Amino acid sequence: MFQTFRNIKRLLFVARTLAAHDALVPHEYAKSAPASLRLVARILSKRNSADAGLPPGVRLAKALELIGPSAIKFGQLLATRPDFIDPEIARGLESLQDRLPPFPESEARALVEVELGRSLDSVFASFSPPVAAASIAQVHEAVTTDDPPLRVAVKILRPGIVDDFARDFEAFRFAARTAERFSAEARRLRAVTLVETLARSVALELDLRMEGSAACELAENMRAEVEFRVPRLDWSRTSAKVLTTEWIDGTPLRDAAALSAAGHDPKHLAVIVMRTFLTQALRDGFFHADLHPGNLFADAEGRACAVDFGIMGRLDSGMRRFMAETLGGFLTRDYMRVAAVHFDAGFVPRHHDVETFAQALRAVGEPIFGRPLRDMSMARLLDQLFATTRRFDMQAQPQLILLQKTMMVVEGVCRQLDAEFDIWETSRPVIERWMVDNLGPEARFRDAAEGLGAMGKLAQNIPQLLRDTELIAAQLADGGLRLHPDSVRAIATTHARRTRHVRVALWIGAGALGVLAYGIIR
Repeated sequence: MFQTFRNIKRLLFVARTLAAHDALVPHEYAKSAPASLRLVARILSKRNSADAGLPPGVRLAKALELIGPSAIKFGQLLATRPDFIDPEIARGLESLQDRLPPFPESEARALVEVELGRSLDSVFASFSPPVAAASIAQVHEAVTTDDPPLRVAVKILRPGIVDDFARDFEAFRFAARTAERFSAEARRLRAVTLVETLARSVALELDLRMEGSAACELAENMRAEVEFRVPRLDWSRTSAKVLTTEWIDGTPLRDAAALSAAGHDPKHLAVIVMRTFLTQALRDGFFHADLHPGNLFADAEGRACAVDFGIMGRLDSGMRRFMAETLGGFLTRDYMRVAAVHFDAGFVPRHHDVETFAQALRAVGEPIFGRPLRDMSMARLLDQLFATTRRFDMQAQPQLILLQKTMMVVEGVCRQLDAEFDIWETSRPVIERWMVDNLGPEARFRDAAEGLGAMGKLAQNIPQLLRDTELIAAQLADGGLRLHPDSVRAIATTHARRTRHVRVALWIGAGALGVLAYGIIR
């Protein structure tokens, strides 16, 4: 009961703040809102005159900043989910400023000493005031005590941030459960799932070792990409609340003029950024999902450098294949193939007609391909694609939405660097290489060889499998299956040592056993 009271109190504060910025029920959407919600908004509303004339998404962003770090993170997630909220509001949330005043340097120093278990002077020869502060952490520039000393970036979690997020997420869960109980639309949009997705994402961000691990994994995946750089991690100066990486000295990619003045080619950097992002997503299924201009630099050697690995995206093999075949189908304007990919993946229910769906996809693709190169946006294509699939009852796919929103940011970076940037021709080599590597003749032979190997291993086990099945069936007929405890342990030990191919045989044997048992019982 006490927890419920706390949740309601917190949600009332949130509601008042939203209403004050005309973001609880924005006047632009008031006519379509339930009467009860409009009444609540009127009761709570004490509108801020400074918000007059601002778009609803911008007003919402301002309110979320005032509510606190968890609300900012929630807004960032909503910005990646135009399937959940109006796309116009999602675009307004993209401008959400994830910045707060820094906490005192003295607290940062004390936290480093507690986390690393050493005095600050024994770890760092120098330690600057904060150079950047965001909702979850802030960053300090430092120099290590190593020989030779190294210039590093030290990221430190805000004190008390874990407890703050725990409090707010409990309130968000309460609100989502209540909404799904009374609203069919909330159930369709999976409000509880949305909150849990955000909670899991933030839980990873609140353990900076996970961010360090993500940086290491990305560096490992991209080690052969000579034009892309991930900063080295200093594990000896990293903990759950402190992350230390090499300092990246470079020119921000947001400033094309400064890049040119430093001797870099902005157009070539645009190609590097787009191709490395697609390589991460399609080849590796693990991509940097926060590639805004502030996280991208060009070093002295002209390499693109990324920092801040708190938000990463993953695509499983099925999603990668779906994404590559969808983009490849649009590249060749084979809309029937794109439609078939959606149906094969089970994303579009079978009661819809594949030809009609292909016709809808053509309506998405043709207007885009009829535009000048500078106006042909892959992110816009995916945005319209997902809007179309909603009309065909396709459920939201969070992996793909995050990919699409990241691609939108990457496109923006590339077009800042090159106003005539051709995203399709830049992307084509990566997509075609993926298609050849995964769907070409060599891939078919490789898959066939693996399949034959699995069948061969299965065949080797069939005689013993049949003997075991016959014995077990006989015991079932004789009053039930009897296993001595030592036999149970022996089977468990043997099962643990089996390869994945033998486990396939065991499962097939279990199915055969079920059929035999059913026949005996009858």
